[in-house]
Amino acid sequence: MSIPTENINTRLKAFRKRMEEKQIEAVVLWDPDNQYYLSGFKAISYSRPIVYWIYPETTAYIIPELEDLHAEENAHTTHFHVYHERYNRGTNDTSFLTPFMRLLRELPAGTKVGVECEILPAYVYQNIRKQGYEAVDIGRDLIELRSIKEEEEIKWLEEAGRLSDVALEASFQHLSLGMSELEFDSYGDQALLKAASEAYPEVVVGYENWTCSGVRRSAMPHLYSSTRTFESGDPVVHSRQVWINGYRAENERTFLFKGKATEEQKTLLKLAIDAQKAGMEAVKPGVRACDVDLAAYQVIKEAGYEEYIDHRIGHGLGLSEHEEPYLRFDNELVLEEGMVYTIEPGIYVPGVGGFRHSDTVIVTADGSRSITHYPRSYEDMLIEE
Repeated sequence: MSIPTENINTRLKAFRKRMEEKQIEAVVLWDPDNQYYLSGFKAISYSRPIVYWIYPETTAYIIPELEDLHAEENAHTTHFHVYHERYNRGTNDTSFLTPFMRLLRELPAGTKVGVECEILPAYVYQNIRKQGYEAVDIGRDLIELRSIKEEEEIKWLEEAGRLSDVALEASFQHLSLGMSELEFDSYGDQALLKAASEAYPEVVVGYENWTCSGVRRSAMPHLYSSTRTFESGDPVVHSRQVWINGYRAENERTFLFKGKATEEQKTLLKLAIDAQKAGMEAVKPGVRACDVDLAAYQVIKEAGYEEYIDHRIGHGLGLSEHEEPYLRFDNELVLEEGMVYTIEPGIYVPGVGGFRHSDTVIVTADGSRSITHYPRSYEDMLIEE
């Protein structure tokens, strides 16, 4: 499956309107997710550079030879420029820069070239400037366009959320003391891939997960899963992202083996859950991103643990693992219907542990709704041993 042609055409039309407003005659897109959003093509690896050119009427891809058939089948584009790694291909186009510079020099003098300033490599930017062209940032426009999800995108996000619930349910069904973090993950991995394979033919599904158990590891919750085994009293942060057809949902739960758990650990688990609830209730159209962050912060502050907050309450989700706009204390962006966010306030106390739930929510006309549903209550997260 890929992005329907009509969706690509609608997106390109909206993007070209932004180009026209900025008097940009050519755009060089480097970021793989931006390329996919506007063309429907995404490769596995970009160690061989892939560049997507967008003009007022046409588009063009610069691709390595090994992506030729894949791109021709999936990319909604007008022209391909292929470069080669084999010496006997009868061409000097052995680097992406050869067709890139050729396309660049075809532009009229004084052309404004749109680029993603936060992403484009400096040497590519310098080549544009050395040829006498003005490089104009277009990356922020793509962030704005991508932040409001279409009906088709929401469909895949919802399915990613469903699969993440399937995975969490399978892992929790097999949960026991003495199993390793990796073993806990594996039950969910198997279940979600089986469920996806049964539901959809020829669709790309992927996942990322990590489990951080114990007082030390849970307080550093962005660690890869390890062979550490669960012990009595452990706080455990389990994080999972699932993507289908490119679109991601995030689903995280913190649980506590209650046997040797301290009262402070139990208090912090409940506090993290209450803070998340406050943040989720704050999400609605017309609310500022900073106010959502503040809603959760106030709950934690009133309990006296504000110094143990290390990050924002959430981030955008869609094609990228983390994407703008962010729900941060300093972001006055006003939320709109169709935006998608994680809500994941965290509390990390050295010597006690880390505590964080994350759910993926869609901003609706009159509020928000979660597309991840695995039980999140305090009672559900206290695990009998």
